Amino acid sequence: MRWTPCAGQRQPKLRSATDPALPAGHAPVSTGVARGRWAQVIALCVPAGLLAGAYISELGFGLYPCQMCWWQRWPHFAAVGLAALAFVLPAARLWTLLAALSILVSGVIGGFHAGVEYGWWQGITGCAGVATGGADPLEAVINTPLIRCDRAPWAFLGVSLAGWNFLISTGAAATIVWLLTRKGR
Repeated sequence: MRWTPCAGQRQPKLRSATDPALPAGHAPVSTGVARGRWAQVIALCVPAGLLAGAYISELGFGLYPCQMCWWQRWPHFAAVGLAALAFVLPAARLWTLLAALSILVSGVIGGFHAGVEYGWWQGITGCAGVATGGADPLEAVINTPLIRCDRAPWAFLGVSLAGWNFLISTGAAATIVWLLTRKGR
């Protein structure tokens, strides 16, 4: 909603950086710029945080990823790169929107994976294994545990990691788009 003056009203005075009413070191910031910056921060921090959580779960707690878990990670890697570009290249809004799209793709894959884990539909992959290295490659493959895509290795509040990825990623993507497309206050 835009402000339009009524009879006898004056348009509000815009403050400048030298206005004594502003605290020292503060300059007026357009709400559109502030929302765009928040969108950039969310587009960078959410996928980076989710990737950090995935690697902590994997390396710290032994929750190795299945094939569909890896599918969820790739769009997050892309989102981190795209969001970083938004901080250094022109057309920051475009880079941020592309990062949001990438985050959304990961969320949709997470939703599909959660549905497979909960038995709502069939998955489209077999099981995956994580080779642990060693001197003998055949022994490493034989001793590699199989990671099933249709079993949730861990859940919090009844929601699997794939389900949390769905909830967090789709919520973050929607928030980014909302911040970048919102008009006025």
